[in-house]
Amino acid sequence: QVQLVESGGGLVRAGGSLRLSCAASGRPLGNYVLGWFRQAPGKEREFVAAISWNSDNTYYADSVKGRFTISRDDAKNTVNLQMNSLKPEDTAGYYCAAAYRFPRPVQDSRQYTYWGQGTQVTVSS
Repeated sequence: QVQLVESGGGLVRAGGSLRLSCAASGRPLGNYVLGWFRQAPGKEREFVAAISWNSDNTYYADSVKGRFTISRDDAKNTVNLQMNSLKPEDTAGYYCAAAYRFPRPVQDSRQYTYWGQGTQVTVSS
């Protein structure tokens, strides 16, 4: 079992920045891919970004490419999502997820086994 706990959400104005963190525990993350997904009211959950713990390769949705950066901190066993130039359409609940071995495709939420409780991000215009 992998436990995931998100933090760092909040309210920010358009153009601002937020940094989300996901603290992982329970198992070594060497063979895992850690991802961020988001879900707005009335919409389906969508992929945001992912990072392979072993290779450090990163993957992004087109809608956030160039604005969001995913990274990992080995010492703290956390995955971070730095979100810059935020837009009102980024408003959603953000969820951290873990997949054992590389999920194919990486954007498919069904490939992720473990999920955090989520943290709310609200961007005002």
